[in-house]
Amino acid sequence: MKRVMVSSMKNLVSKTTAKELIKKHNKLTHSENVKVVSHVQREAEDWVMNTLMIDNIDVPFKYKRKKHYKSLQGYKVNITYYPDEKSVAGFIVEVMSVVRVKIS
Repeated sequence: MKRVMVSSMKNLVSKTTAKELIKKHNKLTHSENVKVVSHVQREAEDWVMNTLMIDNIDVPFKYKRKKHYKSLQGYKVNITYYPDEKSVAGFIVEVMSVVRVKIS
């Protein structure tokens, strides 16, 4: 009985945190149950750069971690992000910078 209660408390805390982030930072967007169709991880200096492609969205979602993480390809995730631009070979490319990603 205690495990169920702790688990539901964690879910409540997680959802509250996403709402609080959006409330504090108006550029943030939170999407739930989106399907990851591609997940690429590559090393860049001391970081592992992650790029996600989401079903029916043509813009890459990027974030970095200190170590490799299991592949999210095929999973449905909850993701909090904001629009950003990166310069690649002299071209400006739209990307989404991920603040938080969690398997749903």
